[in-house]
Amino acid sequence: MPVLSDLHPPTRLARAWCFALTVLCGLASGGSEHAIARGPNVIVIFADDLGYGDLGCYGHPTIRTPQLDRMAAEGIRLTQFYSAASVCTPSRAALLTGRLPIRSGMCSDRRRVLFPDSGGGMPASEITFAEALRGLGYATACVGKWHLGHLPPFLPTRNGFDEYFGIPYSNDMDRSKDAPAGKNAFWQPESRYFNVPLMRDDRIIERPANQTTITRRYTEEAIRFIRENREQPFFLYLPHSLPHVPLFRSPEFVGRSPRGIYGDVVEE
Repeated sequence: MPVLSDLHPPTRLARAWCFALTVLCGLASGGSEHAIARGPNVIVIFADDLGYGDLGCYGHPTIRTPQLDRMAAEGIRLTQFYSAASVCTPSRAALLTGRLPIRSGMCSDRRRVLFPDSGGGMPASEITFAEALRGLGYATACVGKWHLGHLPPFLPTRNGFDEYFGIPYSNDMDRSKDAPAGKNAFWQPESRYFNVPLMRDDRIIERPANQTTITRRYTEEAIRFIRENREQPFFLYLPHSLPHVPLFRSPEFVGRSPRGIYGDVVEE
């Protein structure tokens, strides 16, 4: 009699193929013949704690988001959307797997998200968009906040991504001893107040991460990946860690928005 371990690999492979084909059929249905022939490029931007009404294309009167507005005008602007969860870990698990987070164990009634002392993460049995598309010849990258497990077995490079650049959990976690008590660290933040690591693939390259420049660096990494893979289909997952508090923006964006620091962050 076969055991579960005997059945699991082919079942998982079949699920991966079905997942990938479903995604590509949906994306290619409105694309050009060339895109359908080689597979459309896929870019998913996930902004942490951004209200949809804070974008110009959704009617915000003063926050300027011209690039996103152009994408909305030239593409499709959705006006009805449901999220599987309202917080970091479970919403990301749902987005990347297409499954309710309770099925992957990425939600709990005790700790709503993963923390720096958490020992778990996305189960290896789960199939992500990246795994499914990489199996069809896609180059894959995750640039930004992961928050589905910071230990080696759970990092993006173990979940279908060829490369990773970003922070493994929220930018307000792992507060340092130098941080002011209470909420002052959030309203007048400095990068040194939060001992969040910046990673490339499975290595920490900066700690604490310089959050003042992190949005710009995410953008630079995303552009590099797109240019390097322009001759093949690619999947870019760009989960920005802002405007989750504490708020940081590059010096050139300070004072740009009449909506204060939050507006500056969104405009960047």
